[in-house]
Amino acid sequence: MALVQVNVQEASLVPADAAAGPVEAQLARALAALRPGAPVVVMIHGFRFSPSTPRHSPHRHILALDPEPGCSKAVSWPRHLGFGRGEPAAGLAIALGWEARGTIWRAWQAAPRAGTGLAALVALIRRLDPSRPVDLVAHSLGARVVLAALPLLKAGDVGRAVLLAAAELQGTAAAAMDSPAGRAAEVMNVTTRENDLFDFGLELLVAGGVRRGLGHGLPQPRANWVDLQLDHEGAPEALAGLGFRITGPGAYICHWSAYRRPGVFALYRAFLFDRAATTPAHLRAALALPLAPRWSRLLPRRSGLGLPVPRLRLPWLRPQA
Repeated sequence: MALVQVNVQEASLVPADAAAGPVEAQLARALAALRPGAPVVVMIHGFRFSPSTPRHSPHRHILALDPEPGCSKAVSWPRHLGFGRGEPAAGLAIALGWEARGTIWRAWQAAPRAGTGLAALVALIRRLDPSRPVDLVAHSLGARVVLAALPLLKAGDVGRAVLLAAAELQGTAAAAMDSPAGRAAEVMNVTTRENDLFDFGLELLVAGGVRRGLGHGLPQPRANWVDLQLDHEGAPEALAGLGFRITGPGAYICHWSAYRRPGVFALYRAFLFDRAATTPAHLRAALALPLAPRWSRLLPRRSGLGLPVPRLRLPWLRPQA
């Protein structure tokens, strides 16, 4: 399967590698080589990546087929989604880079501009190959990029989207899902209580603590949206019942477990490529797991005597992506 690397610069699309030629020409060649019905998946990174800085480039990290060694968080999204294996005509992965370094406020403001670029990319794919399904996978502020793109697209332009530890507010997401493209798309919102510290920090820094983020799902249920808390105590058994062996809770604080947890990509592949068996309604019915309260991974548990049992093992994790 092929991989095309694209960047967004001030809402415009540019090739990640100038030697590969213009973005439209690259996409036209790659799409022409695909078999009918083969998937196209656009992958969007989150905070603290920058395609213009080699050390922080997502094209050398999570969006690469072969990430550079030296970072434990460098899990190859395209390989784990099934790209890079088998015949090149079986599918197309597109790595979308955008400027997400600097302060959280700077990256927060940059994400909607990147969303304009993402919308232009999806529209270009649909123009070059109107029958081709386009799906999206995004982490952290990359989810804000996805949700900013939806109101700029037409119904049916986006098939499915997987949002991992989404860094966006509930109200903004709900408005995006009310757009024609949002109403037609199907979304899996993957969250964990391991991400509570990051969710709370985002709400505090960008919304003054008065609006909630997607760590607790949408405020109102929707037929085309499913919330999945990976570290819910019932999640391993429920997911195993669907054929997915995903490990239970790991660290108490982690922003990257939605793509680093062993087994999760099998679930994401199924959601993207086995649509009939993994509709949001089917997943909701099979999982039937309400989201746990915020801080439930960190607050002291109670012993049998009613005394608090503190959790002392809190790993020190430096936010990167």
